[in-house]
Amino acid sequence: MIKIDIEKCVGCKACEQDCPGRAIKVADGKAEYVKKCILCGHCVAICPEQAVSIPDYDMADVEEYDPQTFHLNPEHYLHAVKFRRSVRDFKKEPISREKLERILNAGRYTATARNLQDCRFILVQEQMDEFRRLVWQEMPQVLNALKDTDRAWHYMFSRFYERYQKDPHNDTLLFNCTSFLVIGAENPLDGGLAASNIENMAVAEGAGALYSGYMMRMIGESAVLKEWLGLEDRQIACCMLLGYPRRTYRRTAPRRKADIIWK
Repeated sequence: MIKIDIEKCVGCKACEQDCPGRAIKVADGKAEYVKKCILCGHCVAICPEQAVSIPDYDMADVEEYDPQTFHLNPEHYLHAVKFRRSVRDFKKEPISREKLERILNAGRYTATARNLQDCRFILVQEQMDEFRRLVWQEMPQVLNALKDTDRAWHYMFSRFYERYQKDPHNDTLLFNCTSFLVIGAENPLDGGLAASNIENMAVAEGAGALYSGYMMRMIGESAVLKEWLGLEDRQIACCMLLGYPRRTYRRTAPRRKADIIWK
C-alpha cells in the first residue's frame, strides 16, 4: 500500500516521526512499511528525498512545496470570508468545465475522517433543465409524503409549489442557477467541510453559491431524485447552487458580536 524506494531513502526518520498510524519504522538506516494504515499521505508529503509513494493514488498529482504559492494572507482570507454572500440571482453564463474541475478539487482535497475520502460529488450542469423539471414533477409526491409527517415542511413546500404553478419561472428552489451540486458522504461532517472549501474556491473563480437545506429535504423525500442523481447508497451531506452572481455587493454585511468563551 505504501511503497518506499530504498535507493532514495536516507533513513532520516521524518516519515516515522510524522506517521499518525505508526505504520512506518526505520531499521538499519532505511524506512519500512510495517502495517496497514489509512493512507493519509503524510509520509509522501514529508519525505525530503521523494522516496515514498502510494501506488494506488495519482502520484502525478502531487505538488512540490513552493513558498511563493503556499502563503495565504490572513487579512485577505478573512476579508473574503466576510465578503461572501448567499447568491439567489445568477447570470445565464455557465461556469466552464475547467473552473468546475478546480472548484470540485477543492472539495476532493478536503480532510475526511480516517481519510476515508468517501465524498461523492454530483455536479448537474448539462442536464440542469431536465433536473429542474424533475424536481417540480416530484413536488406533489413530496407534499403528499410530508402532509402527515412534517407539517412545517409541507406548508413551506406548498407555498413554493403555488408560486411555481402560477409562474414556472418563479423557481424558489433552484432559482436560475446554472449548476447544482450534491455532496453525498457516510459522514455528513466530511461533506460539510468539503462544501466550505468548494464555496471558497468558487468565489476565487468569480462564481458564487447558495447552500440549500430545501433541496436536501426535497431530494431526501424523493426516491426518484435520489436515483437520478446516483445517491441511493449515500447520505446527503450538502446541496449547493452554483453560478456567476448577477449582483455586485459593495461592502460586507454586519453580524452580531461573536459568542466566544475564552479560557
